[in-house]
Amino acid sequence: MAVLDIEAIRREVRSLDFERGTLADVAEWREADAESRANLAIEGMALSAEDEALFDMLRDEAVPPTLATQIILKLLDHPDADLALAITPLEQAC
Repeated sequence: MAVLDIEAIRREVRSLDFERGTLADVAEWREADAESRANLAIEGMALSAEDEALFDMLRDEAVPPTLATQIILKLLDHPDADLALAITPLEQAC
């Protein structure tokens, strides 16, 4: 996988037109993320530091979970990604 340029991805996220979560929403999402990360670690599938930074940035930008999923699919150039989403797939960003 390509190296993540978190700040470049952040710039693209900031250019998207979406309704950001409230402080309460973000706190709830962070709690759910922490539980998910703990479960992944227990299963021996802990996130890399780069992946952690990506998810942290998405929470810092108050990106709702459904949009965060779409952003990740687009970054990975996944077939289910929303082609209209203005996020550059990682392979093209290199």
